Amino acid sequence: MTLLDKDGVRLTVDDTIATVTLANAAKRNAQSPAMWRALAEAGSLLPGNVRIVVLRGEGKSFSAGLDRQAFTPEGFDGEPSFLDLARGADSELDATIAEYQEAFTWWRRTDLVSIAAVQGHAIGAGFQLALACDLRVVAEDVQFAMRETSLGLVPDLTGTHPLVGLVGYARALEICATGRFVHAAEAERTGLANLVVPGGELDGAVADLAAALLAAPRDAVIETKALLAGAAGRTYEEQRTAERAAQARRLRDLAGLGE
Repeated sequence: MTLLDKDGVRLTVDDTIATVTLANAAKRNAQSPAMWRALAEAGSLLPGNVRIVVLRGEGKSFSAGLDRQAFTPEGFDGEPSFLDLARGADSELDATIAEYQEAFTWWRRTDLVSIAAVQGHAIGAGFQLALACDLRVVAEDVQFAMRETSLGLVPDLTGTHPLVGLVGYARALEICATGRFVHAAEAERTGLANLVVPGGELDGAVADLAAALLAAPRDAVIETKALLAGAAGRTYEEQRTAERAAQARRLRDLAGLGE
């Protein structure tokens, strides 16, 4: 069932699995504010029974990043150009960037597990969109790169937090400041990729991972994801307390005593 198909974004749902497809292969799925709004809308349209969201890109590249039209004086039709944004008030600029970020924030909701299926180029905003997901399965030809600094900008689409969490501060700084490519072997070694497969096996590997994730009861996965997601911000003792509370909820639920 197709719930959304506009501005280079298509959302389809098959029972408990939703698929969000970047569908502008002719432009290597280059991103724009319109695409970001469509991605945010896709998140709001998910039926309540969806447990897995797969993010994929049509064609040879997952996403080549921000459409270079954004850097022209005229920008995109109907959108403020970067120059217009820079000339605006601080509050307006902050609000606009926050709106753009909404496309990248819902993928880590605790009631979902999101999987990015990444092939070819995942550059800048494309890299950050892959980082927005919980898990990444990548093809052997994957090329991650954070090119914002080379343009005089910073990664501002929520990618810095997960990148540091996955590869550590020093490597994240080096990746971002140099803008170099991270290929499949390094991505797997450093934790950027959960799994590397030949390009022709990407869809099958993602389907297998989704099936494995669906094998466990939904509430147990939700509680476990919340525990892990919050672990870095808790002390060891706080995490022990959170584990006990989560387990008490699960035991009561299994005993039919849940609220």
